[in-house]
Amino acid sequence: MSIGSYIIFAFLILSGIIILAVTLRNEKPFKNIFLSLFSGVGSLFAVNIASAITAVSLPINTLTLSVSAVGGIPGVVLLLISDVLLS
Repeated sequence: MSIGSYIIFAFLILSGIIILAVTLRNEKPFKNIFLSLFSGVGSLFAVNIASAITAVSLPINTLTLSVSAVGGIPGVVLLLISDVLLS
């Protein structure tokens, strides 16, 4: 792996920690975590469904599922940006 990949992975991990810290400070943290989880995973699948039209797809594996579950929609956008930059 190149140094750029390590930087992106470190950024993803740091972003996930920040998102979890902010989510846990809310009044209803578990509700917010589940909403973020479902919106992230749903948007990941929506990107792959729309790939027939847009020709942009993300592989569904443990890394992308965990990033989209922890990061929500911003996590999926980050995955799309990293896919474009690393391709």
